[in-house]
Amino acid sequence: MKIVDVITLQSCGSYATSSHWRKTRKQIHDAIRRCEWPIGSGSFTIHPQSGKKRGEGNGVLPIRNEFVTFLKRKGWAIEGPAKNALDEALGDFDAVLPGPEKPIVVEWETGNISSSHRSMNKLTMLVSCGIISAGVLAVPSRKLYVYLTARIGNIKELAPYLELWRSVPCTSGVLEIVVFEHDAESKSVPKIPKTTAGRALS
Repeated sequence: MKIVDVITLQSCGSYATSSHWRKTRKQIHDAIRRCEWPIGSGSFTIHPQSGKKRGEGNGVLPIRNEFVTFLKRKGWAIEGPAKNALDEALGDFDAVLPGPEKPIVVEWETGNISSSHRSMNKLTMLVSCGIISAGVLAVPSRKLYVYLTARIGNIKELAPYLELWRSVPCTSGVLEIVVFEHDAESKSVPKIPKTTAGRALS
């Protein structure tokens, strides 16, 4: 998998320029780049079929597996809770890393576009309130999106709202969106399976 864009919406205070954030950011990016299809191929090749029609296109959940496996080996809690200063749980995130100040949390988008907006609103609020040190959302590019489950969260549909998230006050913390994309396209590779939960087969 390759990273085609990193959109920094907030970068303020001491943590944004710290060595811990530079190391942590690299871990997140390395985890994304490790995602591959077919598994064991060493790169990410997508079966180029549109996901607009029922039963067509590629699933999204298997793409995430290498990402979370890599972060788990680096000490991240997978699908773990972030907590505030009062030790109150703030909900589960795809990956959480305790930081020198506050937690760092990452969300890998496998839900629909409404889920992406909820994730971004929550991450923005947590950074703005100083509850987390960094929040990162990983989403498919416009080019990859067309081959995935219909209405999956993607950068094309988030783009009109970037200025809104940038405008939220921030005194310390980082808020970023990482946009990922396939390395190649080929009809000779199998489609990525879709799950049977909810609307995943649409």
